[in-house]
Amino acid sequence: MASVQFRLRSKANKNVSIKIYLSTGRGKMIEVSTGFTINPKDWSEKTNRPKQTNPENKILHANLNKLETFVFDGLNNDLANNVLIDSNWLETKIKDCFNRVVRTDAGLLINHINYIIDNANTRKVKTNGGFKIGLSASTIKNYTLFKNIISEYQKTIKKQIQIIEITKPFVEKFTNWLVNTKKYSTNYAGKQLEILKTVCIDAEKNEIQVTPYSKTIQHFRESEKDRYIQTLSFEELEQIKNVDFTNTEQLKEFKKSNPELTKNISITTETLNNARNWILLGCEIGQRGGDLLEITAENIRYKGKSIYLDILQQKTSKSVTIGIIAPHVVDIVENSLPKKLQHQKLNDYIKVVCKLAGIDTIVKGTKLNTETNRKELGMFPKYDLMASHCFRRSFATNYYKKIPTPILINITGHSKESLFLTYINKREDKDANADLFMQFYEELNKDKIPQLKIIKNGTND
Repeated sequence: MASVQFRLRSKANKNVSIKIYLSTGRGKMIEVSTGFTINPKDWSEKTNRPKQTNPENKILHANLNKLETFVFDGLNNDLANNVLIDSNWLETKIKDCFNRVVRTDAGLLINHINYIIDNANTRKVKTNGGFKIGLSASTIKNYTLFKNIISEYQKTIKKQIQIIEITKPFVEKFTNWLVNTKKYSTNYAGKQLEILKTVCIDAEKNEIQVTPYSKTIQHFRESEKDRYIQTLSFEELEQIKNVDFTNTEQLKEFKKSNPELTKNISITTETLNNARNWILLGCEIGQRGGDLLEITAENIRYKGKSIYLDILQQKTSKSVTIGIIAPHVVDIVENSLPKKLQHQKLNDYIKVVCKLAGIDTIVKGTKLNTETNRKELGMFPKYDLMASHCFRRSFATNYYKKIPTPILINITGHSKESLFLTYINKREDKDANADLFMQFYEELNKDKIPQLKIIKNGTND
């Protein structure tokens, strides 16, 4: 006949594990830990239960009785269905009885982030055409930065985070830490929540238990009214195109009077012309700074008299082709393709070129505070806010409504029009779309000759 007993394996003067012994008959005995502990002085050898001398022991006594009943009920049911009764079966019953979650190394948030990073080159990524293998360099970088943030947060709360613990209260506390303690921008904090949700969804796919809430974590971005984007207009690009960098004495004086702006770069006619060419090229082809700086002669393709740039975008793996037609950009591509330089160096040069070109209107925007390493909103000279990410926005903004949006999207690589419009801080203008259709319709039909049609009057005369 089956029996259940509870015993202690030690009489040390400290809390020890309470074991459960299950006898299924014919000398077969199974022993596992209940997960509960007690000091031996509070244990009754007579009843094999805690002495009911305090509230804690009374609760423990009730839990052991509950477990005994649960095991017996499960045993009777499973024996009737020829289920194997062993230590794994008993451990499962204990977990089920108290709805316990198994905490394993695989269930640690930091470990699953590492798992994603370590397997980055073999992970499947959904694309418009199906799937590709391997995460992009920028995605791996985002996961790595997220791992660093989680490591820091664990030090703050002084515990390791299990994926099963990612509940609504946890996310609210984590969000508060990101925004109010770390002072991250709205977009950056929201991005971390987006990655957290992605990690949880991936963990569930790998059979790691997660909370239902973790798959619905809401991330956020700054609203349109809080976004301040900087672009270079056609007029400002003309100023950049025409500024003279040949007076070396003026350049020396400029470097001397602008030590902060020029401290990391060489101010010469050659370096400034090189930076200017990157700016003019970048604002005409609408690509990200990283893709722009990878352009070489191998990206240039000729078909008849037409010039094309073929680019494989690093972030999205999209292949885009840009037609080069502006005369000054044709000249750059054919005769003075700029020399590659570090991304940060380019950003430093952009500010210098823009200031020398007189692009110094005071505008509202965000600028990095080097002491706090956080972006701060304020009023600054426009040249101080310019960087390579402004090129793509300038292209999209300058040509919006002048060139059909689907064509612009194919060049910038945005997946849909709504993202494109958000990128340039515009709302969909339905009237403008209708006007554009009518304009193209008129162009399409302007050379057609009206046809005379004879209409019968309905008589035989």
